[in-house]
Amino acid sequence: MQLYDTLSRAKRELEASPAIKLYVCGVTPYDTTHLGHAFNYASFDVLVRFLRYLGHEVHYAQNVTDIDDDILRRAKQIGVDWADLGRDQTAQYQRDMAGLNVLPPTYFPKATQETPTMIELIEALLRKGHAYRSGSKVFFAAGSVPEFGALAQLTRAQMEARFAETGDPPDDPEKRDRLDFLLWKRSAPEEPSWDSPWGLGRPGWHIECSAMATRYLGPRIDIHGGGDDLIFPHHSCEIAQSESATGLAPFAKVWMHVGAVQLDGVKMSKSLGNLVMARDLLQQYHPDAIRLYLHRHHCREPFSYAEAGLEQAARDAASLQRRVESYSPEEAHLLTGGEVPGPVADAKRRFVAALSDDLRTPDAVAGLEEIAALEGDAAAATLLELAPILGLTLHAP
Repeated sequence: MQLYDTLSRAKRELEASPAIKLYVCGVTPYDTTHLGHAFNYASFDVLVRFLRYLGHEVHYAQNVTDIDDDILRRAKQIGVDWADLGRDQTAQYQRDMAGLNVLPPTYFPKATQETPTMIELIEALLRKGHAYRSGSKVFFAAGSVPEFGALAQLTRAQMEARFAETGDPPDDPEKRDRLDFLLWKRSAPEEPSWDSPWGLGRPGWHIECSAMATRYLGPRIDIHGGGDDLIFPHHSCEIAQSESATGLAPFAKVWMHVGAVQLDGVKMSKSLGNLVMARDLLQQYHPDAIRLYLHRHHCREPFSYAEAGLEQAARDAASLQRRVESYSPEEAHLLTGGEVPGPVADAKRRFVAALSDDLRTPDAVAGLEEIAALEGDAAAATLLELAPILGLTLHAP
């Protein structure tokens, strides 16, 4: 199987291994779950399902960033406790993912429960000279890593601008260098805090994922994923601090990024409020329709939401369901025991080849529809075999 690697800007063959370690950056739970979230996590769901179909064991960790400036800000705005907000929104996210038939990850750690590992990593970075304490904060020294930011391939000015956009201002007077980034800071009196060697405080955003990835999957992982908005600074900072703390490189063999979903040409985001929510779509459409609509777009390509496309996907999902309505999965298993006709076997090979080549889900969807158009029990059985890889249930509403 080949996946496009953001770091090398090329497709890389996934090394044959009985167990694949996958880490995907999860939600910051203060307003979930919009269609951009759904596209991201449904795409990685296909990856997990396909790897398991190929015979791999997959160890999949997906975090919850349940302590963050955005959560504290939102909780204050709406007058609720920050911890209650995080719990409620995390539960909503899990309901939405279940509604979309997205499998739960193997590990689902929450940042608030992982601060001891974060502190250990920060201490290691301080010992090795990759971090420093300044005033009320601890920073990572970006200049200690000559290749810092290689994942993003941005100029220094562009990196500074991205830091400013994501709440780590380059002009912080406690920084030695404008590209240094926060590892730990003292909490304000009304904010949550954890004890540390540097006093009561809370972690920076980037150290959270490094800590959770290394704790649950080890210091080196096969695939690290997330939305393409995380390439810089988040994933670039993860690489720098993880490899500096452990002394092992690469931190991840493949960096996989999912494109953004737009509304009227503008990226859906919580900050802009231009959201199409998964829970609202699930009130109107079968999960199969939403999954078909999403997977008609390649995971790396951004696209703009169009209701007409979802309506067409609903009709197509109903057609696939009708094709297999007289079969059960148990019957399908028996049907595939005999010889599969050539056209069905050829279409199945094209389906597998599409997903093996950088997870080309649009071609895989076309392959399913090709199989559904073929006559006979073997075609129906093959459809029931392959559709779950795309998260389709083929159950009538």
